[in-house]
Amino acid sequence: MSPLPALRLAAGAELATLAILLTNLATAHWPQVSSAIGPIHGCAYLFVIVLTVRLSRVRRTRATAVVPGIGGLLVLRQLARPGKD
Repeated sequence: MSPLPALRLAAGAELATLAILLTNLATAHWPQVSSAIGPIHGCAYLFVIVLTVRLSRVRRTRATAVVPGIGGLLVLRQLARPGKD
């Protein structure tokens, strides 16, 4: 799988898992949900950072990847701009 589709998948997974974790925190706060979804969110977050480093040499784009939750989506937006990366 090439890095750009993998980044799309990881960014979506990061956002979705964060939404699940925050919803669980605001409602039932079941420890099982946190222990199951937390590592998936962490892996997706790390994948976003690693894939961004592989795709872009621009320091600003790389720094954007570190933003939790929406960093991957912001990186995809920056990479879609013509002539920026």
